[in-house]
Amino acid sequence: MKRSNKPLLPTTMPKDGRKKVLVVGAGAAGMACAHHLAEHRDKFDVTLIDSVDYCGGQAFSIPLDKNKHGASWLNQGVQGGSYIFHHTMTMFARQGYQANPVKLQVAFGKDDTFWTNVYPTKLIEKYQKEVQRFFKMLGIVRALEVLFVLLPIKYLLKIFRFSYEFANVVALPMVALFLGTGNYTPEVPSVILERLCTSPTYGMWYPPDKHSIISNLPPMVVFPNFGEFYENWRKSLEARGVTVRLSTELVEVVKRDKKGVQVRLMKRTPAEDGHNPSSAEAPEAPTSNADANAPKEEEEFDEIVICTLADTTKRLLGKTASLRERFVLGSAKFADDITITHNDADYMRKHYQTDFDPSTAVRSLAGTDQSWRVDFAASNFRPMYLIKPYPADVSKIEMCFDCTNYQAQFPPSTPYDSHVFQTIFLNKDRDRGLWTDDEIDPSKIIRKDWWHQLCHGWTHYAKVVPWLWALQGRRRTRFAGSWTLVNAHETAVISGIAAAVDLGAAYPEDLERDRWALLAFRCYYALVYGKWYRRKAKEQKGEGEEWASGVYGSVYKGPGVVDEERKIWRSEVEKGRSLSEEELSRMLGSDNMKQAETRADDAPKVPAESSNPTTNGQNKSSIVNGKSAGQDRVSEKKDSAQFQDRDRDDAVSKLHGIKVNGNGAPPRPSAPVEQWSFYGAEDE
Repeated sequence: MKRSNKPLLPTTMPKDGRKKVLVVGAGAAGMACAHHLAEHRDKFDVTLIDSVDYCGGQAFSIPLDKNKHGASWLNQGVQGGSYIFHHTMTMFARQGYQANPVKLQVAFGKDDTFWTNVYPTKLIEKYQKEVQRFFKMLGIVRALEVLFVLLPIKYLLKIFRFSYEFANVVALPMVALFLGTGNYTPEVPSVILERLCTSPTYGMWYPPDKHSIISNLPPMVVFPNFGEFYENWRKSLEARGVTVRLSTELVEVVKRDKKGVQVRLMKRTPAEDGHNPSSAEAPEAPTSNADANAPKEEEEFDEIVICTLADTTKRLLGKTASLRERFVLGSAKFADDITITHNDADYMRKHYQTDFDPSTAVRSLAGTDQSWRVDFAASNFRPMYLIKPYPADVSKIEMCFDCTNYQAQFPPSTPYDSHVFQTIFLNKDRDRGLWTDDEIDPSKIIRKDWWHQLCHGWTHYAKVVPWLWALQGRRRTRFAGSWTLVNAHETAVISGIAAAVDLGAAYPEDLERDRWALLAFRCYYALVYGKWYRRKAKEQKGEGEEWASGVYGSVYKGPGVVDEERKIWRSEVEKGRSLSEEELSRMLGSDNMKQAETRADDAPKVPAESSNPTTNGQNKSSIVNGKSAGQDRVSEKKDSAQFQDRDRDDAVSKLHGIKVNGNGAPPRPSAPVEQWSFYGAEDE
């Protein structure tokens, strides 16, 4: 083993007075940490390393055949998120990028087990009594939340005596969508299910519907080209003095003491696509033996921030890990999933409900007219997220994205046979026997990616999250990554900023003026570091204060997002990287184009008064800053087909302690303002 000639540092400060900080992992957490440390070049000498040859971690892009799919790239791993992702979208803006809005449509099951948030189906009609009981259960859990905080969902559903099919085909898939909890959803704490339906800030399915369970189209954002974004971010870091060393793997932390941190590093052989295979030093992939004879060197730093998954972090700490670190890091549980990116439309049609089927729809639920939703779906049903319960065991699922419907770089009228899909097969060790991956046409497979995915079981919130504060900063070590709280890109970014702030960097003044960003950061910092962040900005007025809107300022209105759907596509057309509608028509031929419904300029017309930022179109009259827009009710009554049961408004009012006026609304409000959801694959 080759050793560095430099001695272990005799003091915590290098000769120029700056702290040498090693940031391990160039995903969202590591990049955010390095970025904010780099704001203080007089204080920190920052080195950022990653074992692969690109920045972004699980957030990256892959190339596509533009002439076949309509776009030349696809975001892989992390595709989109929520309007509450203020830190993420601010980082986009700092590099000159913007997210695009989208209204999320989901499809659960197929045929007899099919239901969706877009229109009511026979399955929901069949279980009306259980749907109404579910609605009442949410109110009970909300009122007695402290009693249900860590109770696994599977026990909650048994306590309220839901049937096996309803629990596994209706209730659990609602949560599986959230943060990709997948087949570990039954172990997720009940409070997550409740908050998904009752929280006006991050509740994906807020407000709950006592007839349909969910009937909103959650306003989401889809992210820009992650390959370009992270590459430009890397260049920005290097321009500000950060040493970025890709294809450099941390093999082991050798020593941590008062004098500093000593690590053993190994230079990796870069793969052509940047995705270096697991090395011989990484037992997580036992069949890979890459760079088995690569030389290793030891280097010294003053501080280390480890932005890798918890189990990997435990291995890297090796013999230096304390009993406390072994317990906390070892309590995080993971499953191995595979994402198959493909173009097999026949597989999708066989296993998922991909189109509107009038035979599955119902126009009334418990005497409440639902015709307007069915009429909308007849020409606008385009599911973006799909879930399939396995017929042999409906408690296990397969998940899929229709990336063409979801991501913003694709032409809106792309024919279905040209769509790009990502089908996710979950928990290899336990559920491999249920997978149907062998049915995907090999000639239509674009890429396969394995993920080591965090399981959001109740033990994560009993044994990991509450005790991280006892690890942070001890022995010159800090831990960051989405696993420190919830599986989202935003969590990873906040965790990296928190590590930098704890080392002495400043929290950005514009984000401090953004009241939701500040609230989110304070809550994270208090929970994971055991410290309360106090305001530092000298001026409380200025850039950032207008970025926060909606309930608690949760809705991001800053420069990192636009109001126009598919603006990325229009920009990519100008760059020659996506096909225009005309080019798509010429390339695919008129027969194929007849399959597609042009969406760019033919969106359903929505009356202006129907937009409701509070409930994303579920109740026409909105509540903004505590003021009701009930004055619109007279005009709303002119279109009774858009009404829903007034009883639900009363129930929602009681559930949340707020006044909700009016009845139903068209499912495509003109602008999202208040109802938000978490989404995102884990990004380290």
